[in-house]
Amino acid sequence: MDARVTTTPSPTGMTKSTSESFWALVLAGGDGTRLQSLTRLIAGEPIPKQYCRILGSRSLLETTLSRIAPLLPAERTLAIINRDHLPVALTQLRSLDARNVLVQPCNLDTGPGVLVSMLELARRDANATVAMFPSDHYLRNSEAFRQSIHRMLSVVGALPQKIALLGVRPEHADVGYGYITPGPQLGFGADTFAVLAFQEKPSARVAANMVRRGAALWNSLVMVASVRRVLDLLRALRPADVALLEDAPLDFSGLSAAYDRLRPWNFSREFLSHIAEHLVVTRADGLGWSDWGTPEAIERSFAAIGVVPPWRQPIGDRLIR
Repeated sequence: MDARVTTTPSPTGMTKSTSESFWALVLAGGDGTRLQSLTRLIAGEPIPKQYCRILGSRSLLETTLSRIAPLLPAERTLAIINRDHLPVALTQLRSLDARNVLVQPCNLDTGPGVLVSMLELARRDANATVAMFPSDHYLRNSEAFRQSIHRMLSVVGALPQKIALLGVRPEHADVGYGYITPGPQLGFGADTFAVLAFQEKPSARVAANMVRRGAALWNSLVMVASVRRVLDLLRALRPADVALLEDAPLDFSGLSAAYDRLRPWNFSREFLSHIAEHLVVTRADGLGWSDWGTPEAIERSFAAIGVVPPWRQPIGDRLIR
């Protein structure tokens, strides 16, 4: 399969894919339970973080959709959400066609949601190449991010049996991230490497040692791959789950019956970490990336841009928080 993607200038000066087989998948099914106290403070209710306007007038989900809009048309952008997110999600997803909003019955971690999305993409386009984007991440440099996506598309076009991940230089040892150990440099510039190992959420000691040695990159969970290749590898590793969902109608009724028989599983820990030999990683520098999984991560990002979080601003003699 030839997955190469070409680009043409858009009116904004950015480039959009001219390949009708290039799709985007936005993951918006997380519950964000660790940040509920913060989102309640900001939004007045404990909504998942991707729907919260933590910085500025747009939520993390709205910002993600805006960030990737220069890459491809909205009609080739899918988002997956949970049924109980519908009241807050639909207004934020109005830029997408309703049939491009996939609704899963509940959150079973990232694995089932990614699998359902890949099966739906395969049904729509047997030759699809997909770029996958979490909706709850923060980035300061969107232009550099899009350039990295274009490089990853070029890599997958030349190596369609590989899955390309976007790796970020660690700023500190954080046990909440996955760590990619790069291998030999590949012939796609100075920033793309084979992958020797992938370790999801290592111990504090292991993470600190990798960061100290400069031996690893954070996994951003931004991924570019042939949908067919991802499904082939999922069939090898999780055949029962693929068979169950592959045979189910991917409407809400069909998914509800299938989800009753699925257990939660994590896409990074129970898939990516087992297929290091099938991965490549493109290192991205200067993105100002964070997944904003904790209040501390958010406050580090605010500090980097010189902004005091609203919950740290004093009212009289006390902090808001």
